[in-house]
Amino acid sequence: MNYLLVFTGGGIGSLIRYGFGILFSRMALQLPYATFCANITSCLLFSGLLYMYETRQAVPEQYRLFILVGICGGLSTFSTFSFETFELLRQHLYGWAAANVILSIMLCTAVFFVFSK
Repeated sequence: MNYLLVFTGGGIGSLIRYGFGILFSRMALQLPYATFCANITSCLLFSGLLYMYETRQAVPEQYRLFILVGICGGLSTFSTFSFETFELLRQHLYGWAAANVILSIMLCTAVFFVFSK
């Protein structure tokens, strides 16, 4: 049963990530906003659920697998983040590459500070 929860959640997370790609595909922006938004959204879901689980233990284990491993795993994308940062560097857009790395890491980490005990 756990495999099905992770599989289904991963599919949902991947569809959400694909939706972000469609949403931002028409914008001529240097920063890869689709991946940025997918990763921030994943961190918000992950940290919020983890907070609820640790403080109230109100979240059944099956939901943790479905959301944390499945949805967040399918939604967040370190490989795409790395590739897009590499592409910015290859195009000599060093400022945008640095902004992508700094903003992504700082904001994703800050989300966990907000939800920490």
